[in-house]
Amino acid sequence: MTADHHRAPVLEALVDYHRRGQLAFSPPGHKQARGADPSVREALGDAVFLGDLLASGGLDDRLTRGQVLERAEELMADAVHADHTFFTTCGSSLSVKAAMLAVAGPHEKLLIGRDAHKSVVSGLILSGIEPVWVEPCWDAERRIAHPPSAESYEKAFEIHPDAKGALVTSPTPYGACAELDAIAEVCHRRSLPLVVDEAWGAHLPFHPALPSWAMDAGADICVTSIHKMGSGLEQGSVFHLQGDLVQPQVLKMRSDLLGTTSPSVLLYAGMDGWRRQMALHGRELMGGALELATDVRAAIEEIDGMHVNDRDDFCRQGLADDFDPLPCVIDLTELGITGFQAADWLREHRHVDMHLTDHRRIGAQITHADDRDTTSQLLTALEDLAQAAPHLPRAPRVEVPEPAELRLAQAMLPRDAFFGPTEDVPVSAAAGRVTAEMITPYPPGIPAILPGERLTEPVVRYLTTGMKAGMNLPDPSDPELKTIRVVAADADPAE
Repeated sequence: MTADHHRAPVLEALVDYHRRGQLAFSPPGHKQARGADPSVREALGDAVFLGDLLASGGLDDRLTRGQVLERAEELMADAVHADHTFFTTCGSSLSVKAAMLAVAGPHEKLLIGRDAHKSVVSGLILSGIEPVWVEPCWDAERRIAHPPSAESYEKAFEIHPDAKGALVTSPTPYGACAELDAIAEVCHRRSLPLVVDEAWGAHLPFHPALPSWAMDAGADICVTSIHKMGSGLEQGSVFHLQGDLVQPQVLKMRSDLLGTTSPSVLLYAGMDGWRRQMALHGRELMGGALELATDVRAAIEEIDGMHVNDRDDFCRQGLADDFDPLPCVIDLTELGITGFQAADWLREHRHVDMHLTDHRRIGAQITHADDRDTTSQLLTALEDLAQAAPHLPRAPRVEVPEPAELRLAQAMLPRDAFFGPTEDVPVSAAAGRVTAEMITPYPPGIPAILPGERLTEPVVRYLTTGMKAGMNLPDPSDPELKTIRVVAADADPAE
């Protein structure tokens, strides 16, 4: 039966709910905006509250006999060539944990690229899965990590034949893509599943000029954030499944274990509407975004002191396998300022918010929502930044380690280090100790250290100098990073 992508089951049920004039004596307590604070209603608008109702006993009946969500998920699966799709309203941070738990359990091994997001590390802490870290492809010149190669996963499986599967992040927040088909083949030759954290790739299925996406490349589970490159609301996420290496009932059970029992119909509606938009108009919309990004990238390249990382930068000499041009990652090295300074200046002086920031780059994310007007404002702001850069205070130097120095030895399971006995030590005495917390430059959210790793002086220096330069570290127990939480000395396996 051919799927009708003109339909949007969640949106249609929401309209029907209001048409019928349903009167709720159930949560949410604001009762369709009537009880909300007037100032909140003025700021948010009543439409937010009108779309906020129970998923069962509201949008659908108490036994969900209308199968509103199931029909929306089936349409999403059809749109992106998956066998099954599940909506979640707790972001891809939940989805990736559910995917991991569907593949491996406590004390079982899972191959994971070390450039994984902090949500993956959180999944390790909660589950007790033993990570087998697979090294990214490090670009020593640009000090940036790209996804690990298929060869690296092959070697890791040879050393750890008892691993239950593999996880890779693709695309990265910088737009670098893994050789997913080759990594999937490495896994499937062993009858093991591949999980792809494709949070930044919701748009990939909808234009042939974009990199191949996980389902078409043969992955078993794919996690996608609809809000990052799509039109969904924040926290809207889906995970897709194909093949028979992971049972859909198992994946759904793992999701139910972690997810909320009060899902947001607003988020469901955003995902349902975005799928319809892309299924009907995706090629046109993404084609426009690609054309716009091409022009924006060329214009930025003409600004003195700025370089937009391109395919030649990322895909040369066996680094990234493919490249998504929409993130527009801008290297500011020649301007002599950090990405932190640039982002702060653009926000304060030109009211322009960038996404990705690091010690030498900023990211200007282009989506199908942009047009000549928004990108013209961006380009003007960047030109002004280039003029202002020589007059900005000299930035503190971030001591970025060499690639070999970034790799920390895993001394304990992340869960054991996180939940075991700990102590806080001065940062000057932290080298050599086993960490009991995550410390994550954000964005992009890839932990520099994670529980169970033994700290080294270069990584400690990177974090302390980075923080002085403006790096955002949202997760250490000491916000000033004067101390670091480590495994207690009498629990350290080396002691």
